[in-house]
Amino acid sequence: MDEVGELPLELQAKLLRVLQEKEVRPVGSNQRVKVDVRVIAATNRDLETAYKNGTFRKDLYFRLNVVTLFVPALRERRSDIPLLVHWFLERYAAGQELHVSSAAMKALMQYEWPGNVRELENCVERAIALGNGRVIELSDLPSSIASGVGATPPPVVYAAKTAVLDPDLAGDIALAESPRMPLSTTDLEDIERATIQRVFEQVNGDKALAGRMLGISRATLYRKLKRYNIGMSVVRESSHTLQ
Repeated sequence: MDEVGELPLELQAKLLRVLQEKEVRPVGSNQRVKVDVRVIAATNRDLETAYKNGTFRKDLYFRLNVVTLFVPALRERRSDIPLLVHWFLERYAAGQELHVSSAAMKALMQYEWPGNVRELENCVERAIALGNGRVIELSDLPSSIASGVGATPPPVVYAAKTAVLDPDLAGDIALAESPRMPLSTTDLEDIERATIQRVFEQVNGDKALAGRMLGISRATLYRKLKRYNIGMSVVRESSHTLQ
């Protein structure tokens, strides 16, 4: 189904009826069936303005507007990019132990991602298909992304507050802010180290859970823990205890 802000008024009325009466009529049937569902709606539109302008039903707006999450655009949370890249690598190249070169990751971090997470996912899937199966290089990325390395990125933009529950849809309305400095390899490593450290602390050193939260395999997690010297004291203490 399209995002809820784009539904025509006729479909909005049908959705409202389902929420109020908690029943549906299957296609081709004359019988109504009771349903017990939870609706999670996503939009990049300002629904409050939409209902005031008459393009969105006011009663449906207040029916849906119970818990609202504001998800910033991907360009506003660049520290999530390495995690998402590893997650998509695990999804589309499970078991291949693919790596991303520093130049390629730098390009991914500096790109503005107008298509948000969905565009990043497509980019990673494309790079896997074009790559050598070992390392994703800068040349495996679309030219629009690869050409931005070394250039001064455009100004950072901040999404307006919009009722949204999907990062793919965030960031439709933007306000200009100060420009970002280009990211170095050290910056990328610092971001990755801080992210892994934060997750590792949140799960109290549970490596299996940390790997799932980070979206990377256990082997990749162990390698990065060793590289960044994260949780090594816990590992050593566990080893002594077992002995």
